[in-house]
Amino acid sequence: MTHPTGSAWRLGAGVVALAFVLTAAGAVMGDTGVAPAAPAAAGAAVAPGAAARLGVRPLQAHLKAQPKDAGAWAALGAAYVEEARVSGDPSRYPQAEQALARSLRLRADDNAEALAGRAALAAARHDFTAALGDADRALAVNPYSERGLSVRIDALVELGRYPQALDAAKQADARRPGIPVFTRFAYVHELRGDTKEARRVLELARGSASTRADIAYTETALGQLAWSQGEYDRALRHCAQALKAAPGNLEARECRARSTAGKGDLTGAAREFEAIVDQSPLPGRLMALGELYDAVGRPGPARQQYAVVGTWTGLARAGGVNPDLDTALAAADHGDRAEALRAARAEWQRRRTVHTEDALAWALHRAGRSEEALPHARAATATGYRNAAFLYHRGMIESATGAGPAARASLTRALALNPAFSPLGAREARRALDALEAS
Repeated sequence: MTHPTGSAWRLGAGVVALAFVLTAAGAVMGDTGVAPAAPAAAGAAVAPGAAARLGVRPLQAHLKAQPKDAGAWAALGAAYVEEARVSGDPSRYPQAEQALARSLRLRADDNAEALAGRAALAAARHDFTAALGDADRALAVNPYSERGLSVRIDALVELGRYPQALDAAKQADARRPGIPVFTRFAYVHELRGDTKEARRVLELARGSASTRADIAYTETALGQLAWSQGEYDRALRHCAQALKAAPGNLEARECRARSTAGKGDLTGAAREFEAIVDQSPLPGRLMALGELYDAVGRPGPARQQYAVVGTWTGLARAGGVNPDLDTALAAADHGDRAEALRAARAEWQRRRTVHTEDALAWALHRAGRSEEALPHARAATATGYRNAAFLYHRGMIESATGAGPAARASLTRALALNPAFSPLGAREARRALDALEAS
């Protein structure tokens, strides 16, 4: 068996990690989890605000009657992006691209909705340079575009331009204060290591939530932050409130599963993840389930989950998604290490973030190049971001390079911060720490 990483437990598990960040596009689109508004009459154009609240099928029906409604095509593109995010099915992205292109053909000028939708699509495909460009173009048309402001913050964060992301969050807060902006503001603070401020901002967002979807969204964000800091009971309380508002919410259920594992119930957490991946087989969820299976002594089912990640990667590439970060994190421990290093290097060349630094560090270490990995592991923790998996990776790399005291400090910090950051990674961290202390 390969050594565990904990990386699978980071994917989608930090406060508003990317897959969850994009949920705010859903918050902009409308109150997901609540029955959609009735379709417009066949002979009437859909107003932008109303279009944002319609789902895919009502918009498709409307566009059969009104095929020249540019606003409805933009809304349909955004709805496809949201549907892909929820389901984990990247085949929706080409459909989103076509719908947004149709909108821009119908109204090339003054079409902030389509430009912002195209920015969200680029972000969902992990093309953050394109996302930033389209967000800026949308904001040039409409400086108050909530989706444009939100995706601009996302893109800057995912490009590793953290000071600019903070400035963008402040600008967005001045123009369009609301839950999509508040949650992004919180994530920028968390990346800087200020979890106290991140929680304060999220609590403000929760206090302003009025719809069931927004309540679930903000409660889940608070739960994810609590989990990442090892506060499992607090996380479970937030998850319960989220699921009370929106029963079946997958992000809330995932947060509950991770927190359940943190409390020691690995079998219960695995059952929860089984139900989640049936609906949304995203890589982080598949890897988390696989590691839970491994932790409870079920290596066969674990290997099956790891194998499905490869299937998802192929589908993602077909849908125009760049899956290199997912590939690097999964393959470093449960796949082809040479492929993990290739993917990690490729992603690091595209963007320098704490996540790409950590992925490259771990891929190098797993390939036996720990000396080369160490500067990247240090860079991943340089912002103050309090992430137990990062600290675990750094500690293991420090140990491999002979830096015993530094390794002990990093591993101790990882386990003190979130002692169940991964069922396998935490176990390996304890073993390594015991060995270091014995020597």
